[in-house]
Amino acid sequence: MNTINPVFIDTVWTDICAVRAHAPLVHSVTNLVVTAFNANALLAAGASPIMAHAMEEVADLAQISGAVVVNIGTLDSHWVPAMQLALDTARGAGKPSVLDPVGAGASAYRNRVLADLLTRRPSLVRGNASEIMSLAGEVAQTKGVDSADPVERALAAARALAERYGCVVCVSGPEDHVLAPDGRHAVLRNGHPLMTRVTGVGCSASALVGAFAAVQPDAWRACTSAMAYWGVVGQIAAERMAPDTGTGRYASVLLDVASTLTQAELASTLRAEALA
Repeated sequence: MNTINPVFIDTVWTDICAVRAHAPLVHSVTNLVVTAFNANALLAAGASPIMAHAMEEVADLAQISGAVVVNIGTLDSHWVPAMQLALDTARGAGKPSVLDPVGAGASAYRNRVLADLLTRRPSLVRGNASEIMSLAGEVAQTKGVDSADPVERALAAARALAERYGCVVCVSGPEDHVLAPDGRHAVLRNGHPLMTRVTGVGCSASALVGAFAAVQPDAWRACTSAMAYWGVVGQIAAERMAPDTGTGRYASVLLDVASTLTQAELASTLRAEALA
């Protein structure tokens, strides 16, 4: 039986319903590998995606969007100015923004770009343990875009980033931790290992954080609700899989569950707690 505080469940469900009701436009300057899956994840949640990176229009799109998401996975020097402009425009317009530092620590170039993007004060940062540690200037073990560090090692780095840049920081892994500059800390214990076997699932978490932030002004609550939603969706999707099916089917079921999740399913599945 789920003994989680019912108020927590109601809060998450309220934010899920807000995304479905308002269909916020989420402007993603994201990587080439995950564009379609991220867009489909946003649509399944009830949001409206736009995946654009041309310098000539990113400012206009950031102005009319509910949130901006920047993902550096397939980093390209032609895209960096667009990422910078998108974050600057979002901040100037008072719109929430999300930075996904994919592969932080994997190359000197990637690190330089991220150092610059952080100075543009994104509202939220979501990454795996190695990425968050690298952003904070700590020695991290990265395997390309994958983490080789446990989540627990990154919590001090996440707190330091949150305080230094005044942003919400989410460390993703077997448990997701969401930390706010004011000390609030949520721990989410849903999800499934299959979520690491489909390209775009992690990046879609960042896109969904943007969607929730577009309808929920408290960035910590928005991030917590988005990660709770995606973890529950991932877990239920895995439970619906037949033993002899593979990851291709899982990707499809994941989107099905995302679009049909009910309050009862959320309440019976969610495992989470707020530490502060």
